[in-house]
Amino acid sequence: MQRLLESYLAVPVTAPIRLAKRTSNLFRTRTKTRASGLDTSGLTAVIAVDVAARTADVAGMCTYEDLVAETLRFGLAPLVVPQLKTITLGGAVTGLGIESTSFRNGLPHESVLELDVLTGAGEVLTVSSSENIVLYRAFPNSYGTLGYAVRLRIELEPVKPFVALAHVRFHSLVDLVAAIDGIMATGSLDGVAVDYLDGVVFSADESYLCVGRQTGAPGPVSDYTGQQIYYRSIRHKTHDRLTIYDYLWRWDTDWFWCSEAFGAQHPLLRRFWPARYRRSSFYATLMRIEQRFHLGDRLEKLHGKPPRERVVQDVELLLERCTEFLDWFLETVPIAPIWLCPLRLRADDRWPLYPIRPRQSYVNVGFWSTVPVGRAEGETNGLIERKIGDLHGHKSLYSDSYYSREEFDELYGGDAYRAAKERYDPDSRLLDLYAKAVQRQ
Repeated sequence: MQRLLESYLAVPVTAPIRLAKRTSNLFRTRTKTRASGLDTSGLTAVIAVDVAARTADVAGMCTYEDLVAETLRFGLAPLVVPQLKTITLGGAVTGLGIESTSFRNGLPHESVLELDVLTGAGEVLTVSSSENIVLYRAFPNSYGTLGYAVRLRIELEPVKPFVALAHVRFHSLVDLVAAIDGIMATGSLDGVAVDYLDGVVFSADESYLCVGRQTGAPGPVSDYTGQQIYYRSIRHKTHDRLTIYDYLWRWDTDWFWCSEAFGAQHPLLRRFWPARYRRSSFYATLMRIEQRFHLGDRLEKLHGKPPRERVVQDVELLLERCTEFLDWFLETVPIAPIWLCPLRLRADDRWPLYPIRPRQSYVNVGFWSTVPVGRAEGETNGLIERKIGDLHGHKSLYSDSYYSREEFDELYGGDAYRAAKERYDPDSRLLDLYAKAVQRQ
């Protein structure tokens, strides 16, 4: 932390501040900035694992990849492990995260017992449900505009060495959503406890729930880090087994299914694709290069096709509105597959910057691809935003957004945000959330 504070003090008091990060899981373009980057090189470690208390103290820029490698040594894992290896703990809390334990464990910030935050005012404050409560509540979904997580203490849970999977097919979305409802209500499927739950929609009449159960029983396991591709296995394997490590990172090898855009799923090319580059962070690097030089649009132009609009989004809908949204999306937006991740907050706590309701069942719907450009910038993204608004849902802010200031304030706790901003960043040395999320500053 010393390096971070020293680099903060080196920035002129009138200048804005930001983090100097090697990786990012944000998918929105940003205007170039000359703001000095704070040195985060000393914030990447797992500080300690308390096996008896089932907690871990972790530096804010530690990746889940590094954290999981340490906690699994003790048969423990974070309550929610986001899908991509280079997501950091600080990033998952200030920017939200989700995974297949979210139907029972909620979101990553709910398992944070306390955290130390470097605020825009230059203070390092310990924040918890009983200390600096305003910042504790407003920090999730603030995207670094209220401060940066320096240290986090999080809860852990016991895990077994293997995960047994059932891939349950549905021929209608109504039946799929009804099955999700049943599992979320009982925590089980056909009388068997469910530990992990997500799903994939390939079309209106072909969708799957991926139902996982922890087990210590030895046996053969599948490997999706080589030639085999996890999401394709869902369609032809009704049952599967993975090590707990490979289960947690099952989506990372092919960035869900997005590696196909780079040819990494072609059998011949995949055979020669270095294993160290079969990971989401490398595909994200390729994507940023593509965006910088507009390679995709140039190729489309060579083939006489229009440029394409990037539609990379995660949205949350109440479970009872999920079928309506999926029907509309499949009829309106030419993107498939679609990822589904059921979600329920763990407790009655409220988080004002992302005000989903406690004690309610939600489904996160993720879709990541491109579509032909429309008549205006962000036409399809704007259409999706309006539909989400009509259904009283919410959209994550890691990608492109097109809301007006008034809409944004209503959806993302504008009054609570401003109160926290005035208290913890009175000189606005950190970016404003709207400026960052919508205006791409």
